[in-house]
Amino acid sequence: MDEMQHECGIAAVYHLANRRTSDQKPADDFRATSRLMPRMLLDMQNRGQLAAGFTTYDPDRSQLIDTHKDVGGVAEVFRMNHPGRFRRLMEEYAGRAAIGHVRYATCGSDDRSYAQPFERHHIARSKWFSFVFNGQLANYQDLRREILTTTDFHLTRETDTEILNHLISRKLSDSPGITGIEILQELATELDGAWNLAFLNANGDMFVSRDPAGIRPLCYAVKDSLFAAASESVALTHLGFEEDKIQNIPPGHAVIIDSKNEVRLEKYANPGKPAHCFFEWIYFANAASTFDDAGVYLSRKRLGEQLALKEDITPDRDTIVVPVPDTAKAAADSMAYKLGVPSQEGLLRNRYIGRTFIEGSDRTDKVRAKYTALPEILEGKRVLLVDDSIVRATTLKELLTLLRQTGKAKEIHVRIACPPIIAPCFYGIDMSTVQELFAPGHMNGPVMTEADELCMANAIGADSLRYLPVESLAECVGLPEDHLCRACVTREYPTPAGTQQYELALNPEIGGRTYDVR
Repeated sequence: MDEMQHECGIAAVYHLANRRTSDQKPADDFRATSRLMPRMLLDMQNRGQLAAGFTTYDPDRSQLIDTHKDVGGVAEVFRMNHPGRFRRLMEEYAGRAAIGHVRYATCGSDDRSYAQPFERHHIARSKWFSFVFNGQLANYQDLRREILTTTDFHLTRETDTEILNHLISRKLSDSPGITGIEILQELATELDGAWNLAFLNANGDMFVSRDPAGIRPLCYAVKDSLFAAASESVALTHLGFEEDKIQNIPPGHAVIIDSKNEVRLEKYANPGKPAHCFFEWIYFANAASTFDDAGVYLSRKRLGEQLALKEDITPDRDTIVVPVPDTAKAAADSMAYKLGVPSQEGLLRNRYIGRTFIEGSDRTDKVRAKYTALPEILEGKRVLLVDDSIVRATTLKELLTLLRQTGKAKEIHVRIACPPIIAPCFYGIDMSTVQELFAPGHMNGPVMTEADELCMANAIGADSLRYLPVESLAECVGLPEDHLCRACVTREYPTPAGTQQYELALNPEIGGRTYDVR
């Protein structure tokens, strides 16, 4: 549902001059490597629509690294709908390397100063750098408090990206000649949470790193003279990389590219047990992506098959399956196929309404602006409505009203392709506090019962409600159970700060989000 958002996605590209082949274009054309970045960010637009930007590197211009970023979608920020403006922008920022970012905020304001990359100017090239960040620091409050109380430094924003900017800057100042891998080694002793990074400095040194738990996905590929990395594998396949050549960056590892254009994969921390966020496969990731050896579309297809196996309604000629657009469609289609009933789009989403257009409206207005119920599909039907998750249930409740009043559905049976969300996320998902979550307020014990589901169905106006069982997650994703972070559905967090944050979140007087200033 639109109640839950992911923080961001990152990408990097680099022209490797030492791998130039005889059939390649003149050297001037390699300055246009940065032109690939907007295309890559478009493939990750699902990970953030609030802001976008990139930093490019060119040793032959006075601004060795230079950053363009703004609030808005990728096409808007890079003027992609205006060919002349886009061309001039790409010429101004042409470079042989680039890092890029799409943002959805879990904290901070909707202004340009929070957009990434974060660039830090310095007269020394090794200390002049830019970076992008995907994830969330679960120990953000502790780090922020330490900086403000034990140093003479000041923080101007409420975001962990600024914390990282401060930590990296301090390491570069305190240890002249420190390498990228040494920076990561020190960060690994200080940070708790999800923190994938792409870093680029004015010497042309780059690293792309994945945190020791591997919570967020990150993959890379090298072909001829082009290196690329991204949060979504589809961003690499669209550049022409073959899928079997795309590699996952292992947890606790980084791909290093130095000024000599040498590429190497190095370990900077001893990774523990992987804790890949299962929501990447269920909800966040592009359906065309594959990472950590598990395909997103096939995972969502298996979710629907599991829902079908556990369905207790006997279908009749008036039974149809309807997905809530868009991420539930694969699950809905496979569920319908397994049950032998039609999967029909009785609910359509208006993809051309921007978030600001409906910002001032109430919940009902937002739902009616975003969704259209089709009575020609729904009227008189017994609807199995498939959605990917329930967070607060406020949008879902309005959707059911729309399906009954406008769509004239006879029955609505809600099927959720995810277990009940019973705890907040502190690793990069904009999720409600414990008190705001829908499921915990209707559960009479630690495990969901049929009585609990009936209570929930009544609360949202459904004829029935069924969740995917927790034990089905690993099979659907296609990874071992102990390789997944399932904290939001089990209350078992993979890092110490996550556990601590949850304990604080249980106190309504304290709050439940990592960024609540206490």
